[in-house]
Amino acid sequence: MNSFSVHDLKENCRFTEDLLLDDTFLLLNKGAKFSPKIIKALKDWQFTEIYSTGTVSIADQAMGASGRGSSTLPNRITASTSFIGKTEDVSMAEMGIDVSPVETEKKAPVESQDIETKYDFSYITDEVHRMTVVQNVYNEYYGFILDVYTYYATHKKIDVELLFQRIKELCIFVKLNRRYVLQVHPNQDKNPKNFLIAHSLRSTVLAITVGLQLHMSVTKMTELGVACILHEIGMIRIPSQLYLSQRNLSPVEKNLLNTHPIVSYTILKGFEVPLSICLAVLEHHEKEDGTGYPRHIKSDKISLYAKIISVVCSFEAITAPRTYKEAASSFEAMVELLQNQTKQYDELVIKALLYSLSLFPIGSYVFLSNGKIGRVSDVNPENPKHPIVQIVGERDENGKVITVKTGDSGIRIIRVLNRQETADIVKTTGII
Repeated sequence: MNSFSVHDLKENCRFTEDLLLDDTFLLLNKGAKFSPKIIKALKDWQFTEIYSTGTVSIADQAMGASGRGSSTLPNRITASTSFIGKTEDVSMAEMGIDVSPVETEKKAPVESQDIETKYDFSYITDEVHRMTVVQNVYNEYYGFILDVYTYYATHKKIDVELLFQRIKELCIFVKLNRRYVLQVHPNQDKNPKNFLIAHSLRSTVLAITVGLQLHMSVTKMTELGVACILHEIGMIRIPSQLYLSQRNLSPVEKNLLNTHPIVSYTILKGFEVPLSICLAVLEHHEKEDGTGYPRHIKSDKISLYAKIISVVCSFEAITAPRTYKEAASSFEAMVELLQNQTKQYDELVIKALLYSLSLFPIGSYVFLSNGKIGRVSDVNPENPKHPIVQIVGERDENGKVITVKTGDSGIRIIRVLNRQETADIVKTTGII
């Protein structure tokens, strides 16, 4: 097996045999051109070497590419690029899915400093006022995502450049206002037309939060965010009564519903969205134990982006209201994911979500050991079981809400308020 330095290879050269990234990922078929797009993608993905049993074709030798003997291929993509994901040659070929690398068009740079200035609300000292401001920004993003889905449904077009720009802004907005954004109440609108929008945006906020916990760069979080926003775009081509149905679906209906990751993947490939995002969309219903769909791949074959989307979408689905079910509490959702009884979810991602939200997720109302009602306002980075809690209805001499750190000693959380108790508190205090 010959290895080739990416930096030595010239554009438009061809190889006499298939070109590989590693022992599971086919990059190019033999004779295909090594295009500028592929060169840029490999550099963006931080690949330094690629492999082939062949050589650069004789006609292209003058371009300066040279192979170096190598006895083995790397068994898997390195940690720094593991988010790209891998494919299974047979199953992908059988499904007729093209996985050749693609990229988006060059985008106008967005200054992060300007975005941070725009979304830095730390000057707002009143908690209620700041929450209102954050809610308004969240509603603006809701409207934007609604426009994205509506425009695709009516024109079959997606403004990829604008989408990347806005999701980058969303990442910074969440980073600067994390504990407030996580308290935004899930959209109560049960209109089927808005179901996908509310689900996609709420899941994306959670995905970005997990990305922050995993110390992802803004670039990686933006890719993750775009993937999460668009992971359900294929549902537009499927009758809404299938995914909103209160009855058991027939095998034929289930099979149709389960095609939506492939449909979403195909849509995004048509707009030259990066491969890492396309694969995340394709794999977001895959499970660690191989029981997912559409390809039934297992843990080591699933991209990190897809693993994150799988976990946050499940959390969102449990906690959000649907036409066919009542919403469970965020505490119940967290416990269900932590139990992970069928081992369908990645443990690292669940842990990241836990440390992002705490065992008693931000926004939960809890009964405290001092007999008072508290509202979880932030996580405790030292222990997810003991979050920061605001005492409902109490302020200090300066008018600020009284905040306490719970723990095994001192003030403890006794239990989470049930749905009716929470509704009564919200009605009494006016706090969402």
